[in-house]
Amino acid sequence: MLFLVQEKAKENKNSPMNGRERLQTTLDLEAPDRVPFDLGATPMTGIHVQAYRNLLDHLGFDDLEVEVWDRIQQLARPHERVLQELNVDVRGIIPNGPDDFQVQIEESERYFEFSDEWAIRWRMPKEGGYYYDMVSHPLSDAETPADIESYPWIDPRNPGRFKGIADRTQHYAEKGYGVCHWSICPGISETHAWLRGYKNYYKDFYKHPHLAEAIMDKVVDIKIAYWKEVFAHTGKDVQVVVEADDLAGQERLLISPETYRQFIKPRHRRLFQKIKEMAPHVKVFLHSCGAVADLVPDFIEVGMDILNPVQKSATGMELQGLKEEFGDQITFWGGGVDTQFVFGGKGTEAVREDVAASIAALKPGGGFVFTPVHNTQADVPPENYMAMWDVLQKKAPHS
Repeated sequence: MLFLVQEKAKENKNSPMNGRERLQTTLDLEAPDRVPFDLGATPMTGIHVQAYRNLLDHLGFDDLEVEVWDRIQQLARPHERVLQELNVDVRGIIPNGPDDFQVQIEESERYFEFSDEWAIRWRMPKEGGYYYDMVSHPLSDAETPADIESYPWIDPRNPGRFKGIADRTQHYAEKGYGVCHWSICPGISETHAWLRGYKNYYKDFYKHPHLAEAIMDKVVDIKIAYWKEVFAHTGKDVQVVVEADDLAGQERLLISPETYRQFIKPRHRRLFQKIKEMAPHVKVFLHSCGAVADLVPDFIEVGMDILNPVQKSATGMELQGLKEEFGDQITFWGGGVDTQFVFGGKGTEAVREDVAASIAALKPGGGFVFTPVHNTQADVPPENYMAMWDVLQKKAPHS
């Protein structure tokens, strides 16, 4: 069976691994033949359309038409031809939209706008805009649990979401690629913030805890129902499930550790443990930007297997220290190059030095999937991207 390919890899470690074997060995916290590389397998490891167009021109692939798959973040869908050219080991399965909803882009004099299936309103400037920003929140005026109950919650079981995912998943697994599957929506806490608006979000924990709990419990129910359908369609071909909850800023957590442990941690626990009950073979990927070091033990306790984006420029997120403290428990998926201060803002030599330092810190013993800290931004020149890639090819092998 496909999920046993990692066992074959262990029988002969001198033979080159394929991407699926390489990823599984890494997730097992063992050293593969080289560090796995990810471009675009998750919504947090992609590339902005502007940077991607520049990269295609640089590689001589300017004949390829660029498609935006993540409208909000303006991420490009990498072509299979490019992924193969760059030795990318992992492929992501993007959930479809439901059968009964279609995004309609509206144009005004200054903006592109749309409402998503949650009724959250988004807007991007026509000139100088790189992303869509939230401008309205459907539960901003909610006052009681009844208001939460009456909100038209999305249907996680809508058949349209799952059309073709079994074939795509099986195809990538049979081709020897690692396979990730993305969640239906942002994180438990993050969806609460998006539905209520951030001002209400912070107030809810102290003034309206019943609203926070009601919303987050609904989100957990939706996610569990969704993952149940995913596993029914994909069996053991999916190796990684991708979840996210941004809980920190540059220097500190966005909420106190006590608030996390009271409100969010029990719901992370319920979700992650339910996922592992339904699919014991999968690893749980958790994206949480910023200075999250203080919460990593909590994440591990509730079932996180993979930490992303490993924002090494944030306070307390020094790679060597994270590896020494947690490297025998989790995989680091990210941290490959500092997107915030180096990747787009400095030259190729600085990029090379930064990448080499990341590999030296996170590679030993396995448990490291190389990708930049979060998505490659619009300002990253192709020369910097290829400088990163070149160092990875030279430094990544476990020899």
